[in-house]
Amino acid sequence: MTTATDVSASAPAAALTAVRVAVVIGSNRHGRFGPVVAEWLLDRLRERDDLVPVVVDVAEIPLPTTLAPSPEATAALAGVSPKLAGADAFVVLTPEYNHSFPAGLKNLIDWHYTEWRAKPVALVSYGGMSGGLRAVEHLRQVFAELHAVTVRDTVSFHGGRAAFDEAGHPRDTSGPTAAAKVMLDQLVWWAQALREAKERRPYGG
Repeated sequence: MTTATDVSASAPAAALTAVRVAVVIGSNRHGRFGPVVAEWLLDRLRERDDLVPVVVDVAEIPLPTTLAPSPEATAALAGVSPKLAGADAFVVLTPEYNHSFPAGLKNLIDWHYTEWRAKPVALVSYGGMSGGLRAVEHLRQVFAELHAVTVRDTVSFHGGRAAFDEAGHPRDTSGPTAAAKVMLDQLVWWAQALREAKERRPYGG
């Protein structure tokens, strides 16, 4: 029977390097609920030795929608672009607004290109009856265009705020935690596989 020690001893060195993951909080609306979901997710990431998180919050990045290289845009990009470029993987948190994801998140995505390229993206959503899953499906199309790989499994909170108690914890503790583990396991696999592949030869898609 193979033990955890056996696996670690035989694994390549690159697989033992922790994955740097950028957690993107995708809403900047007044009264947003995203930070509560993000804090729960960050607790799950901090429990793991194979993930090192950094937070990218759309609400703290004043990027104009014109995509013009203004001094304000340059200053905003100087703070966020290195975080995205230095990440091996991403977890994007999104609510669902009018059957899709927020404009502020799309703007952040559109300001970048190579930062997403040949990296995996996990998606966490929250919303009404759909749990934000329609926003997730739209994001899959966007990230495919940017040569990013979205992992299959997601975490979704149906009912939004009602899914959490006053202390910011999910009312159903087992379901979301189990879903997060599956999703993050997939994210780590893809991040390590793509990192090793790019070390052998540059991505030329």
